[in-house]
Amino acid sequence: MEKDEELCGMDGSTERKSHHSEKMKSNLTARLNRIEGQIRGVRRLIDQDTYCDDVLTQIAAAQSALNSVSRLLLEGHMKQCVVERVREGDDEVIDELLVTIQRLMKK
Repeated sequence: MEKDEELCGMDGSTERKSHHSEKMKSNLTARLNRIEGQIRGVRRLIDQDTYCDDVLTQIAAAQSALNSVSRLLLEGHMKQCVVERVREGDDEVIDELLVTIQRLMKK
C-alpha cells in the first residue's frame, strides 16, 4: 500500500474519516457487490428449499468474503491510521485497535 493510499484521522472536526484511494474503494466496492450477490443467492436457495448443507456452504463462502474485506480494512487501518496516531502521541488508538480486533475475533 502506498503511503497516501489509506489515511484515517481527524479532518478538523470531531468526526473521524477514512481516506481510501480510488483503487481501494473500487476493490472494496467490487468485493461487497459480489457478497451482496452471494447473499441474494442464499435467499434464493432457501426459497427453493435447497438442501441445508448446500445453503450452509454458501453462507460460509459469504462469511469468508466479508472476513476478507475486514482483513483489508484492518491492514490499512493498522499501517496508516494507527501508525499516524501513535506518531502524533495518541496512544489511545492502541486500546481502540484492541477492541476492534476483539470484535472481529468474536465472529
